[in-house]
Amino acid sequence: CKNWSLEYFRLVLSVYCFFLSLQDGRLTFYPGNQTVDLPFINFMKRHGTVFLNAYTNSPICCPSRAAMWSGLFTHLTESWNNFKGLDPDYVTWMDLMERHGYHTQKYGKLDYTSGHHSVSNRVEAWTRDVDFLLRQEGRPMVNLTGDRKHVRVMEADWQNTDKAVNWIKEEAINFTEPFVLYLGLNLPHPYPSPYAGENFGSSTFLTSPYWLEKVTYEAIKIPKWSSLSEMHPVDYYSSYTKNCTGEFTEQEVRNIRAFYYAMCAETDAMLGEIISALRDTGLLKRTVVVFTADHGELAMEHRQFYKMSMYEGSSHVPLLVMGPGVKEQQQIPNVVSLVDIYPTMLDIARIPVPQNLSGYSLIPLLRGKAENEASPRGPRPSWVLSEFHGCNVNSSTYMLRMGKWKYITYSDGRSVLPQLFDLSADPDELTNVAMKFPVVVHSLDKTLHSVVNYPKVSSSVQEYNKRQFISWKQSLGQNYSNVIANLRWHQDWLKEPKKYEDAIDKWLSQSK
Repeated sequence: CKNWSLEYFRLVLSVYCFFLSLQDGRLTFYPGNQTVDLPFINFMKRHGTVFLNAYTNSPICCPSRAAMWSGLFTHLTESWNNFKGLDPDYVTWMDLMERHGYHTQKYGKLDYTSGHHSVSNRVEAWTRDVDFLLRQEGRPMVNLTGDRKHVRVMEADWQNTDKAVNWIKEEAINFTEPFVLYLGLNLPHPYPSPYAGENFGSSTFLTSPYWLEKVTYEAIKIPKWSSLSEMHPVDYYSSYTKNCTGEFTEQEVRNIRAFYYAMCAETDAMLGEIISALRDTGLLKRTVVVFTADHGELAMEHRQFYKMSMYEGSSHVPLLVMGPGVKEQQQIPNVVSLVDIYPTMLDIARIPVPQNLSGYSLIPLLRGKAENEASPRGPRPSWVLSEFHGCNVNSSTYMLRMGKWKYITYSDGRSVLPQLFDLSADPDELTNVAMKFPVVVHSLDKTLHSVVNYPKVSSSVQEYNKRQFISWKQSLGQNYSNVIANLRWHQDWLKEPKKYEDAIDKWLSQSK
């Protein structure tokens, strides 16, 4: 940071961080960008830098955002699921910027503190070790609404975008001190599916003809699936609980993917509103704009939708930056992750960066400098870490991305088969080569162990889940049986309620 010129810091008066939900990072570069027209993503690429290998640190909303706001890996903040994030008074990078004189404003989805999301969501996470298999979502489907003039489909997101635009035009333009603005969107998250009953998940991909026309149907890739019997056991659990093990026609899959891409196009238009507001007020040339996401969307890859997976569709996120001092039309192949946002924001603001962070500043990369222009902590690692401990997956999961390799291991590293993918030869992650390359597996696992004692973390999560469930059960008293039967899994549970209650009792009676 000290190498940035004083002239640059007089120039940069504002930072705008645009953080959304559920966008697949592969849509920001070739060939993924051939499927849908994203003009403002492309604008940022022309005038800034795109990271080709950016990853979430946990592929689900709250834990991912907790990592982004804290700069710390998930196991360090113990953000285990959508119910367990940061404490409300945790000091984020935005809090530090405010303390150092920045005007700050947040609009839209935040979702990084504990205590949120549905009861179903947390109970499903707590009971993932129970010996039962229940569908927890409605079957993924599409819904076309409105006509070719219907632009504002996700009205709540548009309203928050309007607030951000008005804030730029009415307040930010008058500031003499720098500002930082955050806008969090729900799109392109699937919409709720009320057809599934009283308690339901979000499995509906909803858009209008206006946005669907932005999608190039011929460019949509239909993912290859393994047979159910050949699936990795954790993948099978995920596919089943997400209600994806039934039959899907090729047209159904193509439509789900097309509607998802259309939802991304609507999201891109909201980014455009912000860029236009900054340009109209003369602020764009002195504003750093950051666009990223908390996780991706599988959109029926690996016979799943949603996130909660280490496959590329779920874990690979977009990350684009443009503004003063940022090299234009630059594509960066280095692996980076959301914990890097915290030190980067502080670096931009010339605020001392805490030395205990998991992330590293992206500033040297953004300036197009060699990696050896390192931070005081030493060079940036050649790997990124992602981990998952929440619902729809029946094991703690750890992913190390390093070079062409993606290594995924589970639980204690022994009880569940690991996975190894060569992303250069197998970008669709269809062939697990862990048995073929045991030396690579050993090396990557050794690196992973140097970062996190993952068997110990997995055990801690199991203990946490059981404690939380017992406390929740006791709080319900005599209502327990009725409440647990009518969560999102109610369609399966109500067929054999005693069987599933007995399975929980058995799990609770087991010692570690």
